[in-house]
Amino acid sequence: MESIFHEKQEGSLCAQHCLNNLLQGEYFSPVELSSIAHQLDEEERMRMAEGGVTSEDYRTFLQQPSGNMDDSGFFSIQVISNALKVWGLELILFNSPEYQRLRIDPINERSFICNYKEHWFTVRKLGKQWFNLNSLLTGPELISDTYLALFLAQLQQEGYSIFVVKGDLPDCEADQLLQMIRVQQMHRPKLIGEELAQLKEQRVQKTDLERVLEANDGSGTLDEDEEDLQRALALSRQEIDLEDEEADLRRAIQLSMQGTSRNICQDTPQTSGTHLTSEELRKRREAYFEKQQQQQDPPGHPCEKPNTSSGALDSDLGDAMSEEDMLQAAVTMSLETVRSNFKTEGKK
Repeated sequence: MESIFHEKQEGSLCAQHCLNNLLQGEYFSPVELSSIAHQLDEEERMRMAEGGVTSEDYRTFLQQPSGNMDDSGFFSIQVISNALKVWGLELILFNSPEYQRLRIDPINERSFICNYKEHWFTVRKLGKQWFNLNSLLTGPELISDTYLALFLAQLQQEGYSIFVVKGDLPDCEADQLLQMIRVQQMHRPKLIGEELAQLKEQRVQKTDLERVLEANDGSGTLDEDEEDLQRALALSRQEIDLEDEEADLRRAIQLSMQGTSRNICQDTPQTSGTHLTSEELRKRREAYFEKQQQQQDPPGHPCEKPNTSSGALDSDLGDAMSEEDMLQAAVTMSLETVRSNFKTEGKK
């Protein structure tokens, strides 16, 4: 509906808005309508003067304010009618006996001008659809063909005067466009007063909220932020403590293993300052006992290992296994000691 011209209410210039919404353009200004009103006032004064300028009726007429306009911007039906004559348009009272005898269906008309308690507005057909172009609305209101007669009847019941606009209206963009398409309206426009009241209420609510925040100096929001920050820091510290505890445990195990390795190496023979592993030590012992066996057996006899030598080798292998068991036991004891220390520190 953007192509529909719709002037919204300013002051008491509803007659100007009514005419411009009817003609779909800025055809009249308050100055032009005031000129028409002054012209009508002068014509009435001249008619009254025909009865004598010294008559009581004439003096009373001069003392009365204009009946065609006032300082608020109101204009009479005579001003509106004379303004439309410029465009070859005529107003006929909708509920007059003369018009009712014509039995014309309102849907076959082109436009209506409505008035109630000095407020004027237009109902006009654009293309193939009817619109309420009341300047008190935030926008054009779509009226269905079936609702038009009911709408006019309701206005009459409320005390409105309805005038049928006869004649050819000026061409306008909205009428040409809506001849080709039909529009739908999802939401009815509100009265400007209702919209202003809602905006005012929203501003009041916003002001109240700002006042509360200023009174609290934002402490409520800051307290929540601080609580979230404290929880995050606590979780972070727990994670750091856990990582430190695991790191200390790993270091203790490593030191225990290094200490156990040093103890094992000190108990075993060394060659060229190099520590021997259990596997190297076992191989060297086997070589040593094989050499001893060869020296004891005469040449040409098969090499048979004595039971004592085999027993000694088995004993050495048993000793090597016991060293590995000792290493594992040392690591286990170290782990238990570290865990015990951590529990003790945690209780403190």
